Amino acid sequence: MNQMQNLGMGIGFFIAAFVLSSFVEYWVHRLMHKPGKFGERHREHHRRGEGQGVIWEFRDYIKGTVVLMWPMFFISMSAGLGWVWGALIYAAFSAYAHQLQHENPSKCFWMKMPVHYVHHKYQMWEHNFGLGVDWWDHIFGTYKLVEWETEAELNLAQRGYLELRWW
Repeated sequence: MNQMQNLGMGIGFFIAAFVLSSFVEYWVHRLMHKPGKFGERHREHHRRGEGQGVIWEFRDYIKGTVVLMWPMFFISMSAGLGWVWGALIYAAFSAYAHQLQHENPSKCFWMKMPVHYVHHKYQMWEHNFGLGVDWWDHIFGTYKLVEWETEAELNLAQRGYLELRWW
């Protein structure tokens, strides 16, 4: 395989891992809202209404999926590297987006509405499950648009994109 094919394969697997990670995140979050032991820790998260910090969110996101990162190396080194980097980058992005939505939701410029913030603010147990992206909420019909910027949000002190809890 030549270098361009390797690069193309790596980029393709990166994109696939990124998209699949967002899909898994969406469904795991939905499952956490079902009764039972699986969602116990998540219900505590809703009671507290805060993230645990970007680093700890990232750790939790990759802890359960690290086993799934390595099989693509059986296809090729390019596929494996693209897949691992796609999964890691999405986990980092999602950890950041989760914390940002708890602390500074107006900075989530890539979404019309910060779905996770709204999910918490209005105790939406059946809507807005995305953390990093809202694609799957749109696709599976769980997106619920609300007027989220009330006086409380408008009066929040303006902070930068990196001014949030990291650990």
